[in-house]
Amino acid sequence: MKDSAANKPKKALLIAVDGPAASGKGTIARALARHFGLPHMDTGLLYRAVALNLWRWGGDPGNEFEALRACDHLGFDPADEELRSEPVSRIASAISAYPAVRAALLERQQDFAQQPGGAVLDGRDIGTVIAPDADVKLFVTASPEVRAQRRVRELLERGMPAHFEDVLADIRARDERDTHREIAPLKQAPDALLLDTSELDVDQSIAEAVRLVEQKVRA
Repeated sequence: MKDSAANKPKKALLIAVDGPAASGKGTIARALARHFGLPHMDTGLLYRAVALNLWRWGGDPGNEFEALRACDHLGFDPADEELRSEPVSRIASAISAYPAVRAALLERQQDFAQQPGGAVLDGRDIGTVIAPDADVKLFVTASPEVRAQRRVRELLERGMPAHFEDVLADIRARDERDTHREIAPLKQAPDALLLDTSELDVDQSIAEAVRLVEQKVRA
């Protein structure tokens, strides 16, 4: 999809994109940011960065204090392949349930969301916690089986070993943790627009997301 100055919003536009793992929310959020000329934050990368710190230090993901320490000096390279590895993904999902970890990363996310020019953020609690007053909220989802297929394909393309049944079990376990944690559980905000990408390819998903956002802005 081509970008142009005409696509840029006339006023600040804050877009919240939430959804479970491998639903396509990150790809959609980045495309929306390009289309509307807005900065983008993948909030999941913050938790993955903490998880990567903890993993490299040999810390215990089951210890909230150690996970909180891993939030310190959180410099990371978004292109680091290890951020998207399965071990780091599992650790990130586990430590994201800790109130102390969420509190440590909250201000950084809210500051990004509140910048004057608008922004696009994606994660699991953007529309419910980080930016509840977002102009447009999307909840992007897909069936567990489709999401597992996507994750397997992604891992194999990166040269990492991946088995469908193992990835599917991990996706289901992650969904269970994310939707049932006490602090900021994954759920669709009441005013969020649902986008199911199960039967859509990447281009179709992006086109539908743009349509939904533009429709909401015009309303």
